[in-house]
Amino acid sequence: MTAPAPVQDIDRPHDLVGIGVGPFNLSLAALAHGVPGGLSTAFYEQRRAFHWHPGLLIEGTTLQVPFLADLVTLADPASPWSFLNYLRHRERLFPFYFAERFHIQRTEYDAYCRWVSESLPGMHFGHQVDAVRWNPEREVFEVDFTQLDVHGQAEALGRAFARNLVLGVGTEPYVPEPLKPLADAPAVPVIHSADYLDHRDRFLAADHITVVGSGQSGAEVFLDLLRNRPAGRERITWLARTETFAPMEYSKLGLEHFTPDYTRYFHALAEPVRDELVPRQWQLHKGIDAETIAAIHGELYRRTQHGGWPDATLTPGVNVRTAGRVATTKVELHLEHAQQGVRSRLTTDAVILATGYRERPLTRMLSGLDPYMRLDSSERPRVDGDFRLVLDSSVTGAVYVQNAEKHTHGVGAPDLGLAAWRSAAILNSLTGKEPYPLPTRTAFTTFGLTSQQESRPAPKTPSGLIPLEG
Repeated sequence: MTAPAPVQDIDRPHDLVGIGVGPFNLSLAALAHGVPGGLSTAFYEQRRAFHWHPGLLIEGTTLQVPFLADLVTLADPASPWSFLNYLRHRERLFPFYFAERFHIQRTEYDAYCRWVSESLPGMHFGHQVDAVRWNPEREVFEVDFTQLDVHGQAEALGRAFARNLVLGVGTEPYVPEPLKPLADAPAVPVIHSADYLDHRDRFLAADHITVVGSGQSGAEVFLDLLRNRPAGRERITWLARTETFAPMEYSKLGLEHFTPDYTRYFHALAEPVRDELVPRQWQLHKGIDAETIAAIHGELYRRTQHGGWPDATLTPGVNVRTAGRVATTKVELHLEHAQQGVRSRLTTDAVILATGYRERPLTRMLSGLDPYMRLDSSERPRVDGDFRLVLDSSVTGAVYVQNAEKHTHGVGAPDLGLAAWRSAAILNSLTGKEPYPLPTRTAFTTFGLTSQQESRPAPKTPSGLIPLEG
């Protein structure tokens, strides 16, 4: 096999190199494009094109945040990369105006982000980042990457240099330990909901289907299966570990947990308090939106009109203890009901795991920076208030993170509604200026007993980057 050809090194370092192109780094790239005086940026993504949770773009599903939570609007409403400007370019602005939709469909959000990714300069898809190092002599980060062909095979090697980095590598599907052996076996009908649409037709043909997981993804998969199975012969079981199929907290004051005010408050808390608080706030982001719950109940009710009940079982409070194969095609789940203390078995033909996502460990990508990283008491990277990893003082550049800081910044870390604000905060910190002036107050709630309206100190400029003029 012929070794990949090297790509010529870029001697002039970029001001910022991004690793991963999901919505958050795409937001940062879009806002960086509008910084006065310009920034030299490059963003690398292993996939060939932008795709946002393609396995869950179920027909009719919508974002759980308003369209104003696009890539840029909450930091720069006049940006050319707004969702409204996307509609204008597609000559769909008037139809959207008359549709009166505050929450847009997921497929539309995916298409909007792809439009931005295909229009922005400095986006490098089909590039897999392999290693990151700090070069103390040149005072730059070295980013080694592999350029991939259309088949995902290596065709060239390259290296980029950067004064600063931003990691937006996203999350990965979480599969509980008892089910990992089955999910990893290609012939076994056990998948994560992230791959649902790829297997939908095969699963709809199964005699009996089990959905595990009580969040929004589990609810949407269950509803889609229910709508597409014959009345009276649905044969679907929906299991949840939570005590109820709970609605998401969506009250106006509850939503203020997804504001910069709360993010700053949470970051200032002691580490043990933060660690205890996050699991208790699961209903802020892991519940089911009220419309989906109503649609499920409405579909179940509709199927009772001609007598009888749908053959669908919805059981909360259940843990899957272990699982195994039965014969060659079936799966046996060993269950335990926490409140009853009762154990049982369920034999099914297909299992869809709507068991959520976990942050990708930064240590995989940043092993070359291990000597410089500062960790907390749980061996997690420390992240400062400006979303920078806390590194040894000998490192003059900065490494920013996006959606890898829930342990330091709270439940808003993966929320699309804070994407533009966080991107703007990163750019303000990086430049040492305020290309994007940010509000000093964003919530009616005052979190804590100290004033949240005090002005924050001006962000420091990472060494090696010339501040913007003006």
